Amino acid sequence: MSPWRGRGDDAPASGGTLAPTTDEPGPGTTDPAADGGAGGAGGSGAGDSGAGREDGATLAARPGRRFGRGRFGRALEWAAVLLIAAVLALALRTWAFEVFSVPSGSMEPTIQVGDRILVDKAFFNYHGLKPGDIVVFRRPPRDTLGVCAGPEVGDLVKRVVGLPGQTISSRGNTILINGRPQAEPYLPANTQLGRPIQPPVHIPPNHYFVLGDNRANSCDSRYWGTITGSSIVGRVVAIIWHHGHPDLHIF
Repeated sequence: MSPWRGRGDDAPASGGTLAPTTDEPGPGTTDPAADGGAGGAGGSGAGDSGAGREDGATLAARPGRRFGRGRFGRALEWAAVLLIAAVLALALRTWAFEVFSVPSGSMEPTIQVGDRILVDKAFFNYHGLKPGDIVVFRRPPRDTLGVCAGPEVGDLVKRVVGLPGQTISSRGNTILINGRPQAEPYLPANTQLGRPIQPPVHIPPNHYFVLGDNRANSCDSRYWGTITGSSIVGRVVAIIWHHGHPDLHIF
């Protein structure tokens, strides 16, 4: 459903500045640097100056006593990066996306037992739900009273079939919304409804009527009524684990 910053610049070593040379040209002598000469005393001076620069570069580049401190600083930077990554992962799980494992077969064949689904929590608004959307929601209070048998879980997954203000009922294996038959292309042909939706149910404002795709073996709004929009955790956007191996099916 990991998913997925430091500075590498080094400060100059202290004490790396070279002391000025004490040799000065005597009266009447020519400064080899000014003349640009390459031989004699001038060549020797250039060689001394070059050696001085090499010593200074060696001193400046030599890590010496700062090696331990630099390694400790890098360790602190890595610790900070890992901490930030952990905080971001927790934030994503809490407010953006979350992976759920499905323990029952009420959504078969669409979602199998043991499948893992990715749920959008941050960019989802229940007011924008449409018939056919699959949602995860907190277990309804009536379901905790033993209305249905099944795993004791805090969240359930079902498909939205009825919206606020609509009246839902059934005829045979067909769902009726405001008396009109509804096409459900996400279901296999000849899916048995099981318990009918009778008498017709008028869905209150900010409530939703949900059913499992495994209609004959699903405990849903036919048993414990509609669910509130505020109880919906998020919308299922993908299956990322299917039939015991990684998979990707986008809804």
